[in-house]
Amino acid sequence: MMIHSIQILMVALTFSSAVFGQETFTLTSNSLGGQATTKEEFNGFGCTGSNQSPQLSWENAPEGTQSFAVTIYDPDAPTGSGWWHWIVFDIPAQTRELVSDAGNIALHLAPKGAIQSITDYGTQGYGGPCPPEGHGLHQYIITVYALKTETLGLDKTTNPAVVGYYLWNNTLAKASIVAYYQRSKE
Repeated sequence: MMIHSIQILMVALTFSSAVFGQETFTLTSNSLGGQATTKEEFNGFGCTGSNQSPQLSWENAPEGTQSFAVTIYDPDAPTGSGWWHWIVFDIPAQTRELVSDAGNIALHLAPKGAIQSITDYGTQGYGGPCPPEGHGLHQYIITVYALKTETLGLDKTTNPAVVGYYLWNNTLAKASIVAYYQRSKE
């Protein structure tokens, strides 16, 4: 009876480590904490930040991942539809990081082949937080998508809603982190 109980316990432990010990798709940043700063803040629309996109890295993409995409979205923007701050897609499957300021198109720091389409600012590349003065804290949802296709078949002029539709149709997994930012009254 004792040997049978030990065998059952060993099977249960093996099963639980197989189920619960799986590595999950994870997104992290070594340059951005729980709150954005003036380093990430947009430079325009009355904001005077450095407009520097954060460093982002990810691991444990699911099997079958053929490319990645990254978005930054503010659901608290007073627009009725939120605000898209950064949209990068067709990131090659071997990529595991976007370096700090990769959203600056002029610096060519994004991975070769990656496309940075237009944001709600109407420009390509990263456009940092710039909530209205006195509007309180806004959340900035930064998401990496593991995609089942090498390319979305879109270009740099594609609007955020269309990119979002293609992401929705091709996502194997996604991981997010949230940062908050509040613009104080001058």
